[in-house]
Amino acid sequence: MTRRLAAEALGTAFLLMAVIGSGIMGERLAGGNAAIALLANTLATGAALTVLISIFTPVSGAHFNPVVTLVSVLRGETNVTEGVAYAAVQVAAAIAGVWAAHLMFALPVFEVSGKLRDGPAQIFSEFVATFGLMMTIHGVKRSQVALMVGLYIAAAYWFTASTSFANPAVTIARMLSDSFAGIAPSSALLFVPAQIAGGLCGWLAWRRLRAERAPACSRARPPAPSRASGPW
Repeated sequence: MTRRLAAEALGTAFLLMAVIGSGIMGERLAGGNAAIALLANTLATGAALTVLISIFTPVSGAHFNPVVTLVSVLRGETNVTEGVAYAAVQVAAAIAGVWAAHLMFALPVFEVSGKLRDGPAQIFSEFVATFGLMMTIHGVKRSQVALMVGLYIAAAYWFTASTSFANPAVTIARMLSDSFAGIAPSSALLFVPAQIAGGLCGWLAWRRLRAERAPACSRARPPAPSRASGPW
């Protein structure tokens, strides 16, 4: 359990370093062009997420996200005590990752974001982003999850109005960075429940799709082998 929590901490911290650090770097180099800054932020986050999931899945399952952990608990793959520990470590490590990014770019370690991301469209975007993330996690082959999640998040940065936080730990940590990737606390308070609702609905929707009866022409085929356990 200690090794698993350490893996979750390292993975989540590096994910936030990628999100915040690339946002700062992109904004500094983009010369005021927000699209270029967002593109830099997108590429770094998607690439880092792919690598981190690949590295840490064999150790902890590479959740890095309390919603992923919640679904793992509901599926019976993680017990409640472990789930609470995972979520606590994810939030703490995400905050540590933000502080590390600030240190690398010579910014004040302790900040509170003033970047508002308010309105029904933003909240609905977080529901959609997390819904799609859970569909991605459970809908692809285990060996493909790292790449597919990285690609999905990179795409969702651009097709959602909120730029796809899709993670309560990431959202909480980004409140503490007054940078390109930050979010004001008042906005975050509505993002988190939307993410939880979207993640649960995405998982339940996938369960429903998997439970549908097979077409008559395919019922004679032998059943496909079950996927290995684990959220990824």
